[in-house]
Amino acid sequence: MITDEIAKALKLLSQLMELHEVNPFKIKSIANAAYKLDKTDLDLEGKSIDELEKIEGIGKSIAVKINELQTTNHLKELDEMISKTPLGVIDMLGVKGIGPKKVGQLWRELEIESIGELLYACNENRLLSLKGFGFKTQEQVKKQIEFFQSNAGKFLYASVETFAFELVDYIKEKYKTNLVSLTGEMRRKCEVIEKVEILIASESLVNIDEFENKINVKIQLITCSEKQFYLKLIETTFSDNFNIPDFKFDESIKNEKELFAYNKLQYIEPELRESHEIVQLAKEHTIPQLIDVKDLRGILHNHSTYSDGVNTLKEMAEYCKELGYEYLGICDHSQSAFYADGMKPEKVFLQHTEIDELNKKLFPFKIFKGIESDILNDGSLDYEEDVLKSFDFIVASVHSNLKMNEEKATARLIKAIENPYTTILGHPTGRLLLSRPGYPLDHKKIIDACAANGVVIELNAHPYRLDIDWRWIPYCLKKGVVISINPDAHEKHGYHDMYFGTCVARKGMLSKEMCFNALSLNEVETYFKNRKL
Repeated sequence: MITDEIAKALKLLSQLMELHEVNPFKIKSIANAAYKLDKTDLDLEGKSIDELEKIEGIGKSIAVKINELQTTNHLKELDEMISKTPLGVIDMLGVKGIGPKKVGQLWRELEIESIGELLYACNENRLLSLKGFGFKTQEQVKKQIEFFQSNAGKFLYASVETFAFELVDYIKEKYKTNLVSLTGEMRRKCEVIEKVEILIASESLVNIDEFENKINVKIQLITCSEKQFYLKLIETTFSDNFNIPDFKFDESIKNEKELFAYNKLQYIEPELRESHEIVQLAKEHTIPQLIDVKDLRGILHNHSTYSDGVNTLKEMAEYCKELGYEYLGICDHSQSAFYADGMKPEKVFLQHTEIDELNKKLFPFKIFKGIESDILNDGSLDYEEDVLKSFDFIVASVHSNLKMNEEKATARLIKAIENPYTTILGHPTGRLLLSRPGYPLDHKKIIDACAANGVVIELNAHPYRLDIDWRWIPYCLKKGVVISINPDAHEKHGYHDMYFGTCVARKGMLSKEMCFNALSLNEVETYFKNRKL
């Protein structure tokens, strides 16, 4: 089992134990270990029980459980819990807004044993009869179920990409042709996809039975003649909202770029082929050079063991330098983020001392002193001024009280944006793709406020977030608001999520000139100093 699968197994075990009212102290230790592993790509393969036990947050008993999962692909304790729980009740544990205790109430008191029954009960206001359930809770549960159902059969691009590329290579090898390509939403690198579409220049039936069971995503194979391949690739890459009228074709053309040039159009990168508006820019040859992951010079917004990260500050910095970046922004959680071991002021100053020491050793590489400050319920930042001014930069983010209407959420964020210590607005909507919709925002007011106050907007590169949504990047650019592609890495391998952030940044037509962390170390250092004047 890989780390992600182990984390899911431990999380389910803790939920089922809470559902069945087992020892709360045992539940907490298992839940904390699951949370820790879920935040990381920590490689647990081949580690002995003694080695596992040395990992922070994993004790002897949990190390034994991990070892059992690795060696048998099962956990006896989990299997026993599952055996005495209806499968529909287990599904209900995935509904946001109700924890295991409330699921237990629904199961025992209302005899609800599936998500469908739960939705029906919400529509009949049956949840209002239970202690601890009110009308708002019932409405929230209903919305979450509807959201879950609307996303059924959808996948994160990041979770499918490796499989899709392997399938393309498999087909090329099996059918001895290079005229094979991903197409459709996979080629446009949409953040969420419903199917893997592959175009193949073949007149015969293509068989991929060996691959079909590797992943639960729908696969659509499209075949065409060799002569029609590049025209068909353009046509199938288009979204439903995209077309080029009077597009001419010549069978002698051997690639897409030549075909666009033949039609007197600037080449439109696959990621941009979402709407018809881009065609006019192609006619005018005014599409900017899109950002590339190689343009990024530093990595901002990252976490270490000072809060809820897995790697030490030293390990995070050394790996960042090893990857060829010029600077690292460390942004551990602020004190109000108690769930993430947020830093009290004394811990902040201890970290700053270590940063100063590391900067001497790692020169010319530099670690910037940052914080991910919680935006409190009233819109203020988390710390008194004497602590706030000690940071080089501040990423301001909402992590609590997410159930806001548009007016409240917009006002809360604008107050934080107007705070002179705010440098970057972190993951603006708080969304988790396919899991949690973001709180509603008046995006134009938020972006306008960032423009007025010189605040950078984060494109959080974690595949579950990709927030700010790329569809709002053109408005940011129009208003002169710079975007920072940040991985929100909680362990060093999280840096590689910068790639996924860059994919969607390109969809928003972001250029390196408008990307904050495409600036050099000297430029970023000067910017931070000027912000503090």
